[in-house]
Formats: sequence, C-alpha cells, structure tokens
Amino acid sequence: MAEPHSPRTPLPTTPEAMAAVAALVAAARTAQRRYETFTQQQVDEVCLAAGWAIMEPARNRELAELAVADTGLGRVDDKIQKNHRKTFGLLRDLARVRSVGVISEDAATGIVEIARPVGVVAAVTPSTNPAATPANKVINALKGRNAVIVAPSPKGASTCARLLAFVHAELARIGLPRALAEGLVQMLPTPIGKSLTHALMMQADLVVATGSQANVRAAALSGTPAFGVGAGNVASIVDEGADPQAAAQRIVRSKTFDNATSCSSENSLIVVGAAAQGMMTALRELGCVMLDATQKAALQARMWPNGNLSAAVIARDAGDVARGAGLTAVADLAPRVLMVEEDGFGAAHPFSGEKLSPVLAVYRARDFAHACRIVESIYAYQGAGHSVSLHAAPASAAPRALQLGLTLPVSRVIVNQAHCVATGGSFDNGLPFSLSMGCGTWGGNNFSDNMTWRQYVNITRIAMPIPERVPTEAEVFGDYFARHGRGAG
Repeated sequence: MAEPHSPRTPLPTTPEAMAAVAALVAAARTAQRRYETFTQQQVDEVCLAAGWAIMEPARNRELAELAVADTGLGRVDDKIQKNHRKTFGLLRDLARVRSVGVISEDAATGIVEIARPVGVVAAVTPSTNPAATPANKVINALKGRNAVIVAPSPKGASTCARLLAFVHAELARIGLPRALAEGLVQMLPTPIGKSLTHALMMQADLVVATGSQANVRAAALSGTPAFGVGAGNVASIVDEGADPQAAAQRIVRSKTFDNATSCSSENSLIVVGAAAQGMMTALRELGCVMLDATQKAALQARMWPNGNLSAAVIARDAGDVARGAGLTAVADLAPRVLMVEEDGFGAAHPFSGEKLSPVLAVYRARDFAHACRIVESIYAYQGAGHSVSLHAAPASAAPRALQLGLTLPVSRVIVNQAHCVATGGSFDNGLPFSLSMGCGTWGGNNFSDNMTWRQYVNITRIAMPIPERVPTEAEVFGDYFARHGRGAG
C-alpha cells in the first residue's frame, strides 16, 4: 500500500475542507489495505459488480434521466447507450487481465512484472458524463486494488451519489461488508466546490482528472502524481474519394450523439475539393442546415457573448440553439446540426474552437495537403494532441491516415468511423474503451493513450540473471564503420 501523500504545492482550500477530506482518505486507506489482500478472482468479481451497478437496465435509465434532469446536458437515450456501451466495453477489456501479483514473466529477459496498487485514487469527473465517467474510473481503480474517491462536478453530484449507492448495493450483494464497500468507493460530500476538490487532490495518492482544463491544471499543481486529459476540438477531413453518404452519416451520428457532450465530437469539417458538393448535399439530406453570414453572426453572438462559450448552448438540441440565437426560421426546420462556413482560426474566429453543441464549422480545402494545413491551424488554436478524423476511399485511407499520424499533433487518427463512438474504444476497432483520452505533450498531458487500468497501478520489476551476451564491436558499429570509417585515432 502507498504511504500517505504529503502535498508539496498547496492549492487554494480551507482547513475545514482539508479535515473533511482527511476523514474520507483515512477510511479509504483502511478499506484499501483490506482490499489489497483480495485474489484476482475476487477483484474481478468486484469489478463486475461495479459494472452491473450502472448497466442493469432500470438503474441505467434512472441514472440517465437524473443526469439530464440535473445537468440539463445531453439526451436520456444516448446516455443510456453510453452508460451501457462504455461500461460493457471496459469490462470486456478487463476480462482475464491479470492485475494482482505477477502479471507477466519473460524467460528471455528474466523480467517478472508485479502489479501493485497506488493506494487512494482521486477521480475528478465532469458534468457531461456524470455516471459513465465515474463508473469507468471506479472500475479501473478497483481493478488495481485501489480505493477511489470521486470528485464530481457540482451539477453531476446527485447522479454520482446515486451511482455509488448502486455500487455499494451490488458490492453487498456479492458479500462485501458494508464498511469495506463504503470505504473503497466514496465521493466528496455536497455541496462540492473547489476547496474540497483541491483538498482531495492534495491528499490522495493519484489524481485522474477528466473535465475542465481548470481541474486538469489544478491536478498538475497539487503535488500529487496526476493524469489529466487535454481539450477536445476534433477536426474531420473528408477527402475527394470518400463516399459522401457514408461519411455524412458517420459525422452526423457522432456530432448529434448526446448533443455533442463528448470531447470526441467533431467541431470542424474540412471538405476536400471535388467532395464538397456531394458532401453538402448528403449533410442537408440528414437534417444539417448551413447558416448564411447574417445567421452566423447572430449565432456567434449567442454562443460567445463575452468571448467565452455560453453554458446556454452546451449540449442543447440544434433547434434550441438556433431559437436562442433568434433564428426562428432555422429552428422551425427542426435541424439536427447547424453548420457555418469558416476560413479563419483563433480567438477572432471562435467557430474554429470547441463548441460542445451540435454546431459544425465547415472549411473548404483545395486538396489533401491544404486540408492538413487547415487542421494544423485549428489545432494551433485548440485541440492539439487529441485526435483527427479521416473519411476516405478504401484505396487511399491507409496511406493518408499514415500521413496524418506522421505529421499532425494528434494521438489518434480515426478512419471511416463515427468519431465520438470510435475514439474512446469500440467493438469494431482496437482502441481500449475509455472516457479519458490522453493528448500527449501536445495537449499538456504526460500520456497519449486511452486511460486504462494500467494508469491505476505501479509495476514492480524483478530482474533475474540470464546468460551474458555481450555484442561484438562489429555487431554494433559494423554498418557505421562501413559507411564512415573508424575515424581519427
């Protein structure tokens, strides 16, 4: 078990918050010490119990309805799908994965790897996914034999509390004592504010922060080891050989899912040359409405009244967003997505940034190289490190995806898929299921993977002696000497 953490860089908090969190952490450490003795089979049963706590259909619906009612964000049916699919996919990924004791042995290198708990995890979660993200982090933490304390957003606190009640009930059903279950999985008391969240960050052994960049930055400053995620602002390229109907269906499915609460929803569409006409027609047929210059200006004033994205438009239906901007005629069309033509980047062109709503900026590119430069300009403003989407003909998809992966500041290239479904793991691609995507140093993060249980454990390595094998000088330098000679001396 990890030793209690001593903060090095105090965050703004209060003595009362520090004391309240200290009591939670003490209970978590007591529970974690006992849980650390569990076998792999017992740990896996605990993870399945935590997963069923959110997946059981009646509870899933209750959580989805509560989330939308309390946060005002997203759609109930989409949240039900997200709660189910993301949790089910995570449990598939964790099945038969060793996380207790020896997890790998390599006879050739003599290296034995042992998984060790980190201790008490502070799980900071957003209002956009007030059930799915806490569930994901709870299950990953439990897979590593850790205790976890969730710091939900204030809007998502009631949903998180209900989820944890279901988790405790399910853990009791498999025989865990109440004190152990309630010590292993906790959340901050309400009302939740920065003082409590900061106190938790400073007293836990590990912080995993998803949500606002303010929380991610605070996690990095807390003095506690932390994993944080970067901002999303996904750009999607449609090249000249793409099937316009298929590409449009994928993009609209992704952009409208849960009213674009996901950081993986498209924010900009870059259409290459000859693809433009067919693509725009396909999008219109699916309910996307292109605004004219006057309508665009009205929408911009509504979305960024003081230079910052307004909460009044986040995760709202496209019709509601249009009506709030005074675009009644557009709202009467029952649009699924609002589109605006854009050709600039940066703060003076806010549509080039993340919108967290069914609003899509459309850029026109002369060719694929120009499309890449547009994406680079978008990511120089917002979204570097996250991912890029490519819709291309089968023959050109692989080489063009490779070009994007070699040149753009992105951790993922999603090819011919609905982006927000695919980037966090899907049953038809090989990415691990996650609701927290690292964005590498491009996005100010220390990892570029989809966050998995591996971020929730320490690895101890045993090095056994193996037969010595010292290479000859020719094996190491042979080709070099052949090209350049041995040099002076």
